[in-house]
Amino acid sequence: MLQFSKPYLKPLFWIALIGSYIAAILPQDMAPTLGPLSDKWTHFLAFAVLTLLLRLAYRISSIQTTAVLLFYALFIEFSQYFTPNRCAEVLDIVADAIGIAIGLLLYWILERETDEVY
Repeated sequence: MLQFSKPYLKPLFWIALIGSYIAAILPQDMAPTLGPLSDKWTHFLAFAVLTLLLRLAYRISSIQTTAVLLFYALFIEFSQYFTPNRCAEVLDIVADAIGIAIGLLLYWILERETDEVY
């Protein structure tokens, strides 16, 4: 198991989580964009980062990580349903799930590379 129990990882995860939620529920005309990237790419990137941070900060299993972040993805879409100029989209959840899978893969690679060093 990775020994990345740095004290800044938990606050960093929560900052990323809260920041992503705020960005997700802002009305569309006020929401930040990542240049030319589409909405699906931002979902994908956000959830890959959240997955990696959650695994590093809390050392929970892949299944627990997936369950927590899929619940969060559903919560975002539910919240967007009630946000002006936003709509809930199933494809956003698909992009989130792909981001979670990539984040888990990145964690696995990092864990494997770290174990080889030590």
